[in-house]
Amino acid sequence: MRTLDVVSADGVFLDTVLHPAKADPVGTVVQAHGITVDKDEGGMFVRLAEALSDRGFDVIRFSYRGHGESGGTPQGVTVTGEIIDLQSIIELALERRPEPLSVVAASFGAVSSSLLLPVLGDRIDSLVLWNPVLDLEHTFLNPDLPWGLENFNPEQQRRLHTDGRLLIDDEFPISPIMWREFGLYDPLDTYMASPVPSLVVHGDQDSYVSYDIARTAATSRSDTDFHTVRGSDHGFDSTERENEAIRVSADWLETRAKRV
Repeated sequence: MRTLDVVSADGVFLDTVLHPAKADPVGTVVQAHGITVDKDEGGMFVRLAEALSDRGFDVIRFSYRGHGESGGTPQGVTVTGEIIDLQSIIELALERRPEPLSVVAASFGAVSSSLLLPVLGDRIDSLVLWNPVLDLEHTFLNPDLPWGLENFNPEQQRRLHTDGRLLIDDEFPISPIMWREFGLYDPLDTYMASPVPSLVVHGDQDSYVSYDIARTAATSRSDTDFHTVRGSDHGFDSTERENEAIRVSADWLETRAKRV
């Protein structure tokens, strides 16, 4: 593993590392993490990167602005900023080694990944989504799952306007600007309209992000596979379930790369 010097298109430093392929190169994978974590994704992205490196992939992990060691501040995070960050990383990946390029996005990372699909066109070969946030309305603005009801209830939304921020899990701030973006962007629509082959891996006991929305999207979309991690909450809540998600994703990407 080695660090890469990356600055986003609008000048923000992005903490980035590369796991070089340990076998004959078959492609590049960029990893996009969730809303309150960083490029490690709680350790799962490190383990996935190592597994993919062993199979011949170059793997790039990075922290979005306002996360981890990247520039910016948490309260300055926006959906638009994350789109710029991810596109900057993908452009770097394509400059280093052309396609096939794949993206693995966890939770909120699915938002910027899905919204970028029309921009990337056929430059992206495939997309893997873990517990993806595809419907911003039902996840944040009008939540119907326990995590959303706790974090984005009417009292919390009032604090957004009185305090100028809303804290997710009493830890990560959401600004009024980002909150407004949730009503402007539709990652589900862009994901469904894209022909990019995809795999969705989702726990069927997810109390954060809707399993049903992800499953319906995957089963309604062409060239899309869906894998259920039985009994799992958001983020895959045991080492065994994490290993299952990693194995299924690595197998799917390897099969896809060989086909290409």
